[in-house]
Amino acid sequence: MVEGGALGQVNRLREASGEIEWSEAALELTRHMSKTNIRLSDYFSTQLHTHRNYSLIIDQISVLIISSLLQCNFRRCFGSAATVIERNTSFSTLNSDDVSYFKELLGEKSVVEDEDVLLTANTDWMRKYKGSSKLLLQPKTTHEVSQILKYCNSRCLPVVPQGGNTGLVGGSVPVFDEVIINMGSMNNIISLDKVSGILVCEAGCILENLISFLDNHGFIMPLDLGAKGSCQIGGNVSTNAGGLRLVRYGSLHGTVLGLEAVLANGDVIDMLGTLRKDNTGYDLKHLFIGSEGSLGIVTKVSILTPPKLSSVNLAFLACEDYFSCQKLLVEAKRRLGDILSAFEFLDNQSMDLVLNHLEGARNPLPSSMHNFYVLIETTGSDESYDKEKLEAFLLSSMEGGLISDGVLAQDINQASSFWRIREGVPEALMKAGAVYKYDLSIPVEKMYDLVDEMRIRMGQTAKVIAYGHLGDSNLHLNISAPQYDDKILAQIEPYVYEWTSEHKGSISAEHGLGLMKANKIFYSKSPETVQVMGSIKKLLDPNGILNPYKVLPQSLSSYH
Repeated sequence: MVEGGALGQVNRLREASGEIEWSEAALELTRHMSKTNIRLSDYFSTQLHTHRNYSLIIDQISVLIISSLLQCNFRRCFGSAATVIERNTSFSTLNSDDVSYFKELLGEKSVVEDEDVLLTANTDWMRKYKGSSKLLLQPKTTHEVSQILKYCNSRCLPVVPQGGNTGLVGGSVPVFDEVIINMGSMNNIISLDKVSGILVCEAGCILENLISFLDNHGFIMPLDLGAKGSCQIGGNVSTNAGGLRLVRYGSLHGTVLGLEAVLANGDVIDMLGTLRKDNTGYDLKHLFIGSEGSLGIVTKVSILTPPKLSSVNLAFLACEDYFSCQKLLVEAKRRLGDILSAFEFLDNQSMDLVLNHLEGARNPLPSSMHNFYVLIETTGSDESYDKEKLEAFLLSSMEGGLISDGVLAQDINQASSFWRIREGVPEALMKAGAVYKYDLSIPVEKMYDLVDEMRIRMGQTAKVIAYGHLGDSNLHLNISAPQYDDKILAQIEPYVYEWTSEHKGSISAEHGLGLMKANKIFYSKSPETVQVMGSIKKLLDPNGILNPYKVLPQSLSSYH
């Protein structure tokens, strides 16, 4: 065991008497570590020979080993392709004085040290990433967030902003012992302009609650996700979440009109505008949309919400090949145009997975299994016109051989059951076992080529599941296996990233980079572009305390 060997050598250091014996033990530890994936930093290598405060060095080495062992656990979870990450040595460690300060600032109930709560907060939704934070803070106001960050920055205490913790790339949980700042207590709706449809709310508002609130006032959220029951709008904005209706309403870069964010030093940046037109200088809000909390913590958002339209129709269709899916998308955009609000697809492997692992799921087309399934949603203001238009399109598509079977939802319950199949794929994957998830943007005509090639590569070792937002070229590629295995990962990475890069795609369509893809950014962005990103990070967060080890590669100076 690495654990026993490394820490055993540390114990030998503790028991050494005299400089010669201590030096011999130190040398043996260094040799032992060189045979593992755990490295002693150059600092320790130097200190082993020159420093005389042996007790201090031993304690520091112990911390390094334990932290590194935590990273080895990460490698066992998500694979040998992962880079071992060392805790930034410039960061401080939480102490009792820090905890006392936070309790005085926030109150006892908003400073959480309970082990069960922390276990949940330290672990991501996929159960792939697990940190070791000893403290979770629950601020209720922007001022409290500001004071937290001002203090943490002065102490060089790293922090992780956390919303609903529904991310899929390890971006919302600690890597080591970072202080968790959970935004869930900032959940107030501030205003809704019923003329313009502009909603202003705090970052901790749960997406589904916003959807319900707007529905009662005759509006809809331009964003809809399968995780809407847990995810928070601040996290959605910070990751630039896409979702099911991006094909109709566009990304959050277009619908978010303004936001408020707190920088690492505690400065509050008020960009909470509610104007659709404002060309006064740089539009800085876009730096925080999609930056995953690495540049600042979003505390408030203003977002343009469309009016709720009375006519919604949903069709669940079967296609025999991927070319038919592509052609159907082209025809849907051309013939449904102004009323098309969603165009989703899943393959037969996805359907089979849902039917076998999702309780209550039923095949809307039970007569036979088909190779591909497509959901087309239309949203308009004239029920009879919209339905006639959709039915005419479906009839034409069936006569043209693009559709082999299909059904139109007759009521809201049937529509919900259709959506349950598409939105339930991630849950079914979790129930099926281990899953390697890849969120990719690929030109539509090439998208399924990667799926076919991955099935050849994986053979019988794992299942390849494909579904996604065909309307905006977003493939969710999933490799499902009974358990995590480095041999399986070696068949997936870096091949998936290389293939995506060669075909001018993006390795992160809507999930972000987080910890999982931080070092993979060069597959989608040039070195010059990444260097500019690093300069921005250094300017806004010179101590690197905001969500460290995420988004940008370790090679950038802002991480050292």
